[in-house]
Amino acid sequence: MLSFESDYIEGAHEKILQRLIESNMEQVTGYGADPYCESAKAKIKEACGNPDAEVHFLVGGTQTNMIVIHTMLRPYEGVVAARTGHVSLHEAGAIEAHGHKVLPLPQHQGKLRADDLQEYLEGFWQDENHEHMVFPGMVYISHPTEYGTLYSKKELEELAALCREYKLPLYMDGARLGYALASNNTDVTLPVIADLCDVFYIGGTKVGALCGEAVVFTRHNTPRHFMTMVKQQGALLAKGRLLGIQFDTLFTDNLYYKISRHAIEMAELLKKGFRHKGCRFYLESPTNQQFLIIEDAEAERLKANVVLSFWERTDETHAVYRFATSWATKREDVEALLTIM
Repeated sequence: MLSFESDYIEGAHEKILQRLIESNMEQVTGYGADPYCESAKAKIKEACGNPDAEVHFLVGGTQTNMIVIHTMLRPYEGVVAARTGHVSLHEAGAIEAHGHKVLPLPQHQGKLRADDLQEYLEGFWQDENHEHMVFPGMVYISHPTEYGTLYSKKELEELAALCREYKLPLYMDGARLGYALASNNTDVTLPVIADLCDVFYIGGTKVGALCGEAVVFTRHNTPRHFMTMVKQQGALLAKGRLLGIQFDTLFTDNLYYKISRHAIEMAELLKKGFRHKGCRFYLESPTNQQFLIIEDAEAERLKANVVLSFWERTDETHAVYRFATSWATKREDVEALLTIM
């Protein structure tokens, strides 16, 4: 059975597993105060071109989004996001469960546009009843988006300028950040992100790690007692070394970029094959997620041999399905899929 269901269906890169085995019997301090975490933080700050950044390791994406948003917002504030943003749709109301409303705006192939954000912010402050409303407290974007699309440097600059004008932190969800950085169609680098975003995270779970996300606060803006609040939410890993070792490995010898690049190469191979087969694309994605419009009967035929990821319906007889490559995707699996299509 072939699977292109998601980019975290495999375990971890073998170099990570090897380092976990090699360090297994070492005795080190817990809760992220170990040498591996310190080394990983230093490497991440160097990669970001921001030696003053503050880095924290958390286990998963939803957990990270919830804690970052919860700790940075005041009780009466919400987070602005595209309607298709991960916090808007696929996090089971985690943000709202902790007392903060997601304030949805129109999406454009998954992206939030500066003109929509400006219109919303102007409208909020011009509303004479805004004291009775949820205040916009931060802006959330993801890169890549839920549709595999990317922000350009110019688009990020426009959002960042608007956020600074209104004194709102700009937060980037980087669950698949490696695949954005490795894309053929991007002018956005890690230092660019560190310069324009107030906080972002570097995804490990979907990019070669067993688990783990590295949160980067870029302007000495880590919420006070952040670690205490992480623990209060049950998210402080006692064996923090497990996260430190993984990110230290990913950021040694450009491994994070190399394995992300492999996913993009496999996605490009898949895309070329889909085009040759005459498949219908839902949109143009420059990253590891490709979206096809498939007729229901054809989808049922494919499911006999391929694990598919349903995305959304387009009409009564067709739906969008996602095909995701990853750091671990094998060329022979791509070729086998194309043979089946």
